[in-house]
Amino acid sequence: MEDVLTEFERTISDSFLRLGRITEAEADLRPSPGKWSRKQILGHLIDSASNNHQRFVRAQLGDTPSLPGYEQSLWVDSQQYRTEPWEELVALWRSYNLHLLHVVSVMPGEKRGNRCIVAGGEPVTLEFLAEDYLRHMKHHLEQIIGEKEGGEADA
Repeated sequence: MEDVLTEFERTISDSFLRLGRITEAEADLRPSPGKWSRKQILGHLIDSASNNHQRFVRAQLGDTPSLPGYEQSLWVDSQQYRTEPWEELVALWRSYNLHLLHVVSVMPGEKRGNRCIVAGGEPVTLEFLAEDYLRHMKHHLEQIIGEKEGGEADA
């Protein structure tokens, strides 16, 4: 888990600097119809942080709790991330993830094996959730930051 925490912290720090170099116009641009803008992808990562925050805490408290998934596109659409200033989205993403890093870092070792069920799937451990969250975040950050070099992000 120490490797996950180190990578989590590095990802937040490095990405925050790189996200700050993206202009408001670049952040708002949809690469093509059906693709999310950088703002929408970052909004999705904020939603993911919010949902995983609940999972990280609730799974420590319960005996294999069954936790909901969320409809990603509906969450992004309903919050209209495209109308929010890029700088504020970046700051919120950073702050929320620094808090999640703290939550995971203070999670007692004996709780990391606690299981939960997400969206009716197979039971997974808290340690798996933390690793999967980091993997998911890095994937979408690469979509956002990689677009600067010509990539496209999927909705």
